[in-house]
Amino acid sequence: MAASSSLREQLTRLHEVILREREYAKALSMEGLLAASQEKEALLAALAPAKELDPQDRQLAETVRNENRRNAYLFWSTLNWVRESMAFFGAKTAPTSYGAGGAMVTSQAGGRLLSGKV
Repeated sequence: MAASSSLREQLTRLHEVILREREYAKALSMEGLLAASQEKEALLAALAPAKELDPQDRQLAETVRNENRRNAYLFWSTLNWVRESMAFFGAKTAPTSYGAGGAMVTSQAGGRLLSGKV
């Protein structure tokens, strides 16, 4: 039963960290977000070997998974919003340029930084 108790404590801690991670993200606290992400990563690595869960732990694990998905959607939506904003403002400030054939050339706003190719 000690292993189950330890597993439950780790899941509870992970749940707390995921909720804190969301609050840091909403507050735009990069230091807090980075610390929470590192702690979450360590907890997930510690939980990886767990194969069997008690019914009580299974419900907690489901809650943790749902909250983590909720955070992932928040981060994904935010990233898309930033990309769209950068493209919008980049299009407004990008000068018109023309290629060798005289056709207008569209420059890409945001460059490699927001494309993930850096």
